[in-house]
Amino acid sequence: MESLIAPFQVLLSDPTYRLIAVAALSIVLLLVLVLVLRLHAFVSLLIVSLIAGLAAGMGVDELLDTVEKGMGGTLGFVATVVGLGAMFGKMLEVSGGVDRLANTLLKRFGEDRSQWAMGLTGFLVAIPVFLDVAFIILVPLIYALTRRTGRSLLHYGIPLLAGLAVTHSFIPPTPGPIAVAELVGADLGYVILFGAMAGLPAMIIAGPLFGRWIGKHIDAQIPEYMELPEESRNPENLPSFTMIVSITLLPLALIVLNTVSGVVMPEGSTLTSVLGFLGHPFVALILATVLAFYCLGIRRGMAKEKVMEVATKALEPAGIIILVTGAGGVFKQVLIDSGVGEVMGNLMADSSLPPILLAFIISTAVRVIQGSATVAMITAAGLMAPVISTLNLEGPVLGLIVISIASGATVLSHVNDSGFWLVNRYFGLTEAQTLKSWTVMETIIGLVGLAMALLIGLFV
Repeated sequence: MESLIAPFQVLLSDPTYRLIAVAALSIVLLLVLVLVLRLHAFVSLLIVSLIAGLAAGMGVDELLDTVEKGMGGTLGFVATVVGLGAMFGKMLEVSGGVDRLANTLLKRFGEDRSQWAMGLTGFLVAIPVFLDVAFIILVPLIYALTRRTGRSLLHYGIPLLAGLAVTHSFIPPTPGPIAVAELVGADLGYVILFGAMAGLPAMIIAGPLFGRWIGKHIDAQIPEYMELPEESRNPENLPSFTMIVSITLLPLALIVLNTVSGVVMPEGSTLTSVLGFLGHPFVALILATVLAFYCLGIRRGMAKEKVMEVATKALEPAGIIILVTGAGGVFKQVLIDSGVGEVMGNLMADSSLPPILLAFIISTAVRVIQGSATVAMITAAGLMAPVISTLNLEGPVLGLIVISIASGATVLSHVNDSGFWLVNRYFGLTEAQTLKSWTVMETIIGLVGLAMALLIGLFV
């Protein structure tokens, strides 16, 4: 027995191998806590961070200071952006802006090209509105199109879901890319720019093109238990299409302008300073949120008290995401301060794999095992942060790493993902049909996203 244990004792006596073992066992423990013990991801990440720090040899006082630094450093940015984004999205939802966007695009594209309208609707709506909320709001439109044409729900539903999923994973201010960008130090302007460049092809291939094919092979009709009214709102009382698109795209445009101006304009110029201020995510989202409060609420007759009630209600789901992201920041900081991150960074840096592909593989592995895209993205970002530091990566490539991590966290959604069951129930599918439609769609998005990130990486 001693002869079997001896090699492990020798390995663990080496500081490098011991720290590698700490990193590997931390991931295993995180998966056990989330999957087996069903502990919330926020608590699980904090427990794993404390155990990893102690196992790596950190002193108690140093470890607690690291926990505070990791939580505060991450949430100082993420909490502000996610909170503002959630309020903005809730106003869009409550005012009927989502309905107006979908109805106008359907009308302009026409019934023959309604798949493209649904894909574009999903792409725009998921910028400020959480994926599951946007899907539930727009499902009646999918049902109405199926009633009218007799086609499969998947013919229209897959393009909508593809648009929602792409933006949800790739484009801020949705929480996933915001969290990853903060953890790896990426500029949000690059994340938005590359997210759109990778996301649009992914949406087209996984949405209208795949949706047309899968709709012919799986005839999904409206399940009896999900029958909903044909019209949920009076179209005459909805806000204008131009207003909705303008308010939705305003913060993205300001953030991208800030990034571009910093590259093409002389440093220190007045215009660069102005765009730098207006294009900071805080300022851009404050402007968009206040405009949403006024244009979609007060100006249309909503009482100020009701506007504040909507804003407060929006923070309930955002709070969970903010805390999980903060715990992810703690995990990253513990890995770095304990020395685990440096060892892992050197190990991964010696790999022959490009950092963009390495980020995708790590994110995919965690996603497939435990299901949550958010946990997969945060875990992968925490592990990639030391690699980024070791390789001295900066600028545009960090934006591509964010897209790569998001792509890995999108692929192979299956029975351990809540999105799988949401689609399964609303479209009345069997588990096998959900795997053939939803899972394949998500995987196409992830693979196209990775391919685009690698392609763009050749030029930046």
